[in-house]
Amino acid sequence: MRATANNANNIFLESAKYAGAGFAIATLVSGVMIGLLSPKERAANRWGVSAALLGLVGGGAVGLIQKRQSQSGLDNEQIKIDPQPTGKEHWKGWRNFIVAHKVKESEEIISFYLEPQDRGELSQFEPGQFLTLKLNIPGQEKPVIRTYSLSDYPIPVAYYRLSIKREPAPSGLNVMAGIVSNYLHDHIGEGSVIAVRPPSGNFVIDVHKSLPAVLISNGVGITPMISMAIACCYLNPNRPIWFVHGTRNGLSHAFRDDILALAQKHPNMHVHFAYSRPRPEDNGFYHSEGYIDSQKIKQLVAKEAEFFLCGSPSFMESLRSGLKMWGVPDNQVFYESFERVVSNSIEQPQIAATDKGIALSQIVFAESSRELTWTIDDGTLLEFAEANNIYPPFSCRSGICGTCMCKILEGEVAYQQAPTAAIEPGSALICISKPRTSKVILAL
Repeated sequence: MRATANNANNIFLESAKYAGAGFAIATLVSGVMIGLLSPKERAANRWGVSAALLGLVGGGAVGLIQKRQSQSGLDNEQIKIDPQPTGKEHWKGWRNFIVAHKVKESEEIISFYLEPQDRGELSQFEPGQFLTLKLNIPGQEKPVIRTYSLSDYPIPVAYYRLSIKREPAPSGLNVMAGIVSNYLHDHIGEGSVIAVRPPSGNFVIDVHKSLPAVLISNGVGITPMISMAIACCYLNPNRPIWFVHGTRNGLSHAFRDDILALAQKHPNMHVHFAYSRPRPEDNGFYHSEGYIDSQKIKQLVAKEAEFFLCGSPSFMESLRSGLKMWGVPDNQVFYESFERVVSNSIEQPQIAATDKGIALSQIVFAESSRELTWTIDDGTLLEFAEANNIYPPFSCRSGICGTCMCKILEGEVAYQQAPTAAIEPGSALICISKPRTSKVILAL
């Protein structure tokens, strides 16, 4: 756990409070003693002054100890906090955060600890959710927006942690390296300011359930699983948890020691690490060699469980198909991927793609006070907005992450492809939709 500037101030104030109380008590006691002995007795006076100073120092020390214990977060077994946001609501729109710490977790992954620049409070998020970032990157014509899963579950919430993998250019393909991940790794350091939207996302775990939870990931897909594992261990320690993770070797394995330490504290959490290309020095740090697949999962756990998946598209597709063939019901399999997973064996979401769009429509951007004419060649509503210098938040452009979800005040939209993200009533994912009626009013 990292202490924030606010925490430091609170520690000082708490220490001052205890120090003052100690000083007052010591002064009272010394005064009584002086009165009983003799007001002219030097020894009594010296004793009184010494007692007062001792009370001041002792009170301050007690304050520090008490405050540090109350901020020990996950080390405090007595903390019981509902993982659902309670009381306080998340902020609206963008909010500036300062990078308080930047920590290298593996050869590819760096963690960024974010604290609000305004030093205001943070409300509890749901384990598994993500943050949306907005960055002004040199050479880019407009701000770049990306989403990253929260990789921690601090109790109480004093910071947000994002653990981001550097995305290199794919070998043999004429494709650029990850613009945002490389910029974050190379140019964002402690003290940098980043615009952030509130935690969001529907890939979350209900920690109050008793059914065993199997958290399966590969690569950087480990990040939301850490949040889920921590929340379950501390908020429902009786729930059986399986943490199954695959990676190349020890160099690419982030958070290995953290996960093992968590499992050591919580006997209901079981861990299995699979290395596809282990090194000799990795002996003793992994449980199996090869890749995580459905056969491996069947060897480890029973199918009467909830399965949470996060990782590369091929990894996700293989596991989803394997679990389905094993007989695991669809409502017990949850997954997150910011790339579209194509499958002929998996049932499509309830909202299907439709070609019932139209060729011409009046689009009203209510908050921007603009009315524009959309034609069939203008692409999706997101592309149309961007072409007219309106920049809604987005990330995946595939209907998966839900970042672009927008309220539809009037009219209807048609989807180019079936959306994966859950959609709130009266809203639409504008990254994959076009107008379906002659007029559409968007809350943008």
